[in-house]
Amino acid sequence: MKAILRILLVFLVGSAFAQSYPSKPIRLAVAFPPGGPVDIIARLVGPKLSEILGQQVVVENKVGASGNIATGEVAKSAPDGYTLLAHSSAYVVNPSLFRNAGYDPIKDLTPIAVVAQQANIILVNASFPAKTLEELRKEVTTRKLAFASPGTGTTPHLTGVNLFQVRWKADITHVPFKGAGPAVAGLLSGEPPIGCMAGSGPMSNIKAGKFRALAVSSAKRLPQLPEVPTLNELGYSGMEDYTWVGIFAPAGTPRDIAQKLNDAVLKALQAPDLRQRLDGLAFEPTAAPLKETADYVSAEVAKWGRVVKETGATVD
Repeated sequence: MKAILRILLVFLVGSAFAQSYPSKPIRLAVAFPPGGPVDIIARLVGPKLSEILGQQVVVENKVGASGNIATGEVAKSAPDGYTLLAHSSAYVVNPSLFRNAGYDPIKDLTPIAVVAQQANIILVNASFPAKTLEELRKEVTTRKLAFASPGTGTTPHLTGVNLFQVRWKADITHVPFKGAGPAVAGLLSGEPPIGCMAGSGPMSNIKAGKFRALAVSSAKRLPQLPEVPTLNELGYSGMEDYTWVGIFAPAGTPRDIAQKLNDAVLKALQAPDLRQRLDGLAFEPTAAPLKETADYVSAEVAKWGRVVKETGATVD
């Protein structure tokens, strides 16, 4: 009887805690610098979550080690729903790519929502001679060149390695930047003149004619770039790759709190103004219930683990 009472007491206390949540501001640690997909999503969704939850969501950039620093810090935080992580799909790549990423993507954090996704884009500085992907292939297989990505372990890094080094057998150097913003700046300067990035980072410069998009890694052409073919159309099957942005909480976060956060994200994404902003940046909303989110993250861990092994990608 005493054991039953103890269990009941824990349940009641936990439920009361969850019902009062949140009672103070929530910190959302962004694993990458300003200007990239993760930062953009965090700063678009953060204010909506503040409105829905009734507490301020404070967005802070915590940069380093391809997102591992922020991930490790949040994983060690109290599992009370007041410290969250915003990360890209590098979250599921890094444990395979790094000898010690500092976290287990399944055991150490709880997926709250995979908020949105976007295709990776193969692109070049407008002054670069290649006008098509085939012309780019001829360039990179006949002379020594380099390509930019938002960082080691990001899906644009692996999409680029898979295409350039595995499919084309090109001797091309990977130049990892510390986020999409710095990668865009590098490509604008022509150092290097080739890039693989998720859509939101370079989109304005593609529209402005400063970058030339040659292919996208989505299942179908992007509405924002209807003239740009998919890799599959161009004969590169099995390269439907996406950069996604997810929100995570420390493992052990009470189920009721995780559910409340998941519900808030789903509600935020119903706002017409937010959906319009996401569409303009080539983001596709993908948030789903908790169980579907956990299953998706687990599948992504397995998928990208295979890609890392197949490409032989390493930490530069």
